[in-house]
Amino acid sequence: MKIVVLDGYTLNPGDLSWDALAGLGELTVYERSLPDEVISRAEGAQIVLTNKVEFDESLFARLGSLRYVGVTATGYNIVDTAAARQRGIVVTNVPAYSTRSVSQMVFALLLEMTQQVGHHSRLVREESRWSSSPDFSFWDRPLIELDGLTLGLVGFGQIGRQVAAIGRAFGMRVIAHTAHPAKYEEFVRRGEVTFVSLDELFQCSDVVSLHCPLSDATRHLVDASLLALMKPTALLINTARGPLLDEAAVALALAEGRLGGFGADVLSEEPPPADNPLLSAPKTFITPHIAWASQEARQRLMSIVVENVRAFLAGRAQNVVS
Repeated sequence: MKIVVLDGYTLNPGDLSWDALAGLGELTVYERSLPDEVISRAEGAQIVLTNKVEFDESLFARLGSLRYVGVTATGYNIVDTAAARQRGIVVTNVPAYSTRSVSQMVFALLLEMTQQVGHHSRLVREESRWSSSPDFSFWDRPLIELDGLTLGLVGFGQIGRQVAAIGRAFGMRVIAHTAHPAKYEEFVRRGEVTFVSLDELFQCSDVVSLHCPLSDATRHLVDASLLALMKPTALLINTARGPLLDEAAVALALAEGRLGGFGADVLSEEPPPADNPLLSAPKTFITPHIAWASQEARQRLMSIVVENVRAFLAGRAQNVVS
């Protein structure tokens, strides 16, 4: 069985092992693959693993041996699953591997905006502000306690629920908006969350964190009209998908002082072009899509990828999305 990994570098830049996958077939791993390299590299393979390389009907038509596409991520919008289904090609993903790491990143961004650790550390180390201070302590930006603030979650899946739990541990009140609140009645009964409309969430929250999937219905969900409902001191965090928000509208709200801060690990285009308005917006903290990438999360990802392939070979495919 020929197995090809088309873009394995971000999953495993060298600190993990491909040995378990290699034990399941004849394995070839490419760090990255350009679109015009995919056919020659995947030709003859029955199993192909991809992270960002897209698979559509035209590609399936040219890869006659292909029987399985494993997406090494949770999101699988890079694969035309309807076309795969018509050709009998199994498509799988890897759910829930990064829940802890992404939740941790939400609060890394939030604490940076409220506690200003990075900013004050730079003042101490690079500008010698503490050394020249007349007092034992100094700060030049507001320092904000999370206790008592309202945390609004757009989406209440596994990551949203984990963020809610951490927020409660900080003493935050948690409200959420989801398309299916009836699924989570037990959380309401326990007093862990209150479900509200989207407008109410944006009006009432001190912190809004996005945790919904990207679809036609949620693309540019956070637009100028929703931003206009937010408190001018409110903080917005996006660790889900970049296109969930209108980046120009967010940048304008920040520039005009209508939004207290913005933290993101994702952008609409990655890597972003230099003219992305958020790159120069004030009170903005952006990390390069690393929330998923702790070694522990990537090891879980690798393990599930291997088990997905093993299950497919045994005729009991798991985590199937096509």
